[in-house]
Amino acid sequence: MMAQQWDSQIGQLQQWLDESRYVVFFGGAGVSTESGVPDFRSVDGLYHQHYSEPPETILSHTYFQRRPEDFFRFYRDKMLPLEAQPNDAHKKLAELEQAGKLKAVVTQNIDGLHQKAGSREVLELHGSVLRNYCERCGKFYGMEAVAGSQGVPRCSCGGIIKPDVVLYEEALDDTVMYRSIEHIRKADMLIVGGTSLVVYPAAGLINYYRGKRLVLINLQPTPYDRYANLTINEKIGQVFRQIQVR
Repeated sequence: MMAQQWDSQIGQLQQWLDESRYVVFFGGAGVSTESGVPDFRSVDGLYHQHYSEPPETILSHTYFQRRPEDFFRFYRDKMLPLEAQPNDAHKKLAELEQAGKLKAVVTQNIDGLHQKAGSREVLELHGSVLRNYCERCGKFYGMEAVAGSQGVPRCSCGGIIKPDVVLYEEALDDTVMYRSIEHIRKADMLIVGGTSLVVYPAAGLINYYRGKRLVLINLQPTPYDRYANLTINEKIGQVFRQIQVR
């Protein structure tokens, strides 16, 4: 990207942030890749790694029920970001919320890094690896109950401890979806970052935005670029490093 174009884009983003009063951020896997959390669709993503089954099969409700040991082997190996720390994007979003600018983070990620950075209004469309519960009695467990287990993690009652994440074939939580839609409808600025906007129904949330400050930040083009008021094809952490909170 040419320096002049970069400066212009960052300048426009900064101006809109300064002027806006109800900013909402909608993010995907690209927000956490700079923290070392693998995504699915990049060259190094999970779809391009070799397992006996593709990730979308292993991470499905059917596979979890039929082959729980194989599910948890993959899940512990690839889905638990035990060492990951918030990056500049997570931190700047938390600062924007603390300053009263940002009203909500809507995320497709399940790693809990937004909360770790200090964000409070975080709507996790696909759940969180930090929460787990017994399918039999409902008792809740932290991430360590799964990370430190062998085979299929079991509750003290004998039930299987299931991660509180939305698997393929499972529906999104209605309450989380409703709150996300309400925030996006109220927003006078919507920043969409680190998502290819091809996974539905989450990607469809962008259609509820009615403002004129739609910003898309993603390394690759998305199907919604033509609707954006500003597109920036760079790493989201690099973009947010340039932003001043004021």
